[in-house]
Amino acid sequence: MSEAVQAEAQPPRAIRIAVLAMGGEGGGVLANWLVDLGEANGHVAQMTSVPGVAQRTGATIYYIELFPKDRIPAGQAPVLAQMPAPGDVDIVIASELMEAGRAIQRGIVTPDRTVLIASSHRVFAMTEKIAMADGRVDEAAILTACRTAARRFIAFDMMAMADATGSVISAVMFGATAGADVLPFDRQAFEDTIKRGGIGVKSSLAAFSAAFDAGSGGLIPPTVQETKPGATQGSPPQIGDFPAAARDMIEAGAAQCHDWGSGHTVRLYLERLQPFLDVERRSGSDKFHLLNEVARQLALAMTYEDTIRVADLKIRAGRFDRVKQEVGLKPGQLLEIREYLHPRVQEIAETLPASLGRFILDTPWARRIVERLFADGKILETTSIRGFLQLYLIAGRRNWRNSNLRDAAEQQSISEWLALVMKTAATDYPLALEIAETRGLVKGYGDTHARGYANFNALMALLPKLSGPGAAARLAALRKAALADETGAALQKEYENQKLIEPAA
Repeated sequence: MSEAVQAEAQPPRAIRIAVLAMGGEGGGVLANWLVDLGEANGHVAQMTSVPGVAQRTGATIYYIELFPKDRIPAGQAPVLAQMPAPGDVDIVIASELMEAGRAIQRGIVTPDRTVLIASSHRVFAMTEKIAMADGRVDEAAILTACRTAARRFIAFDMMAMADATGSVISAVMFGATAGADVLPFDRQAFEDTIKRGGIGVKSSLAAFSAAFDAGSGGLIPPTVQETKPGATQGSPPQIGDFPAAARDMIEAGAAQCHDWGSGHTVRLYLERLQPFLDVERRSGSDKFHLLNEVARQLALAMTYEDTIRVADLKIRAGRFDRVKQEVGLKPGQLLEIREYLHPRVQEIAETLPASLGRFILDTPWARRIVERLFADGKILETTSIRGFLQLYLIAGRRNWRNSNLRDAAEQQSISEWLALVMKTAATDYPLALEIAETRGLVKGYGDTHARGYANFNALMALLPKLSGPGAAARLAALRKAALADETGAALQKEYENQKLIEPAA
């Protein structure tokens, strides 16, 4: 039986649709399609939009009301609203999962009336990106809220489908709406609307067709590729020696190490993890929490951000392809990509062989020369031969990292951290797990990296004062405080709460 929205017999009622889309995603195109669809099929249509200032160029709410002409009493005209009213919207279409969550917060999604159609992909908000820890919102919680709040919930990765069909997400959302059978128009009416638009018709129809089938199927979970033990493509066979409960994390870590360095980096990564397998076996646990956490943090520690990594990422073919796609480069058009680079003296010296790097840092006149050379930063055009080759030469040092100043310091720090985790695990498994996780304070580059290292070293120095019952919980509280802000105020307060230092005067 069709679930198309039908105007009630008494009194006549408009079909009320809200579209929530971010800048550049074609929300206006979708809204115009819906208006054209209604007007071409015997409805009075009205559309309004209210721009926002959320993610990227801002999330906009487009509100459409469709009123069937044959239900309008003689001599009268329908009065259509200009904004969605909480509890009174029939269809909500969201271009991204967080926008679906915001629609629920606004009260325009209700279980007695609303069909919610949303893309399940995420475009992270600025607050999520700038968080010092993992600031991402729990997607599972949003999905649960969507299922609970809506009369019917339809979601799948519309952005991936748009990319696969060479179209834009607005065409996918239009197809999902048609497939969901929530409007009193047949498929041909939707397709005719796209054709009348006259722009990108072929690709839009392809996206529409794929989304039409998906829209009738409800929630489509993301595809998960099954991995067989010991059979990971391009990974050493030693991965298969680790337990299944930790293998996914270790495979991901090994892939990260291979992308960052080489096969040698992967072998070193696995060698460092091997002793923790013995620790887990002695503990008698089958969850392998410590091995998983060490595998995660070790991969991040071993693939630290440096000038070599930055150069490597900027000249990858995939990056050029992504930029071309984002700017909508057309055949015959030229693309110029200019990179602004402003490395510090410390970062430059750390990239060089250890002896030369120490000489620059320890010799005032040499340090001043380097500072002057890079005082204003450098602009490199990576789409030119000269700019590309400069970064290519820097990126080419990836296999020579073990001779530079930065790598020597990082390897020593990693070895000391692993030894501390191993030693602690023999007497206090929960504390060892927390020490492993605390290594996550060290990340990024520049001032962020220096601040993270300082906090990490400070907490490690406090471990003797934290020994005993509750040590893991106390260290966890300190770690969370260190991630709370960049000023260190929260960490200072936690020091005082735990009586580790005297209160500030």
